Amino acid sequence: MVDEEFEEEEEQAPENKQSMYKYIEEAWDKPRKGYVNELRVERLKEWRREKNFNRIERPTRLDRARKLGYKAKQGYVVVRGRVRRGGRRRSRAKGGRGPTRLGFKKLTPRKSIQRIAEERAAKKYVNLEVLNSYWVADDGRYKYYEIILVDPHHPVIKSDSKINWICENHQRGRVFRGLTSSGKKSRGLRKKGKGAERSRPSKRKTER
Repeated sequence: MVDEEFEEEEEQAPENKQSMYKYIEEAWDKPRKGYVNELRVERLKEWRREKNFNRIERPTRLDRARKLGYKAKQGYVVVRGRVRRGGRRRSRAKGGRGPTRLGFKKLTPRKSIQRIAEERAAKKYVNLEVLNSYWVADDGRYKYYEIILVDPHHPVIKSDSKINWICENHQRGRVFRGLTSSGKKSRGLRKKGKGAERSRPSKRKTER
């Protein structure tokens, strides 16, 4: 009788069917907790010794990379780079003026740090086009991003109907024109409708 009851309970128990990417996404949902934080601390020790914008074999966050268009095939390149965090630093003026007139606080660039990382990666790998990027870690001084680049001249990319749009001429230098996801966000193009009247064509163009 006991064995029969146990078998019935096993049949009624729901199966937890989650993909591998779902487990990775849940682990990275809170990167300051759990084993992801332990891995982050150990990885940062190695990443600080590496050259900036170093090509890597595979993405650190496979789920995020796949969502942003990465595929494990020829023509795709993943680069990890770091950018100094915080606003722009300026030396304190020595002339006589009030604190509000010094003009060395709250100086921030118009671009996001992620967009700056994408542009610097594009300048280093001039034959590739930036597809997207995502955050992987940060410390007290730097923010680390992994940038997905695509070779528009590779025959595998040209023959793939899902990505060969990046081979067109008007996609050249797309990262410098704010056409990536982070670029559109910093340009204020994520919002539509009421409240976004002064976001297009750009914040700088419509500011008063």
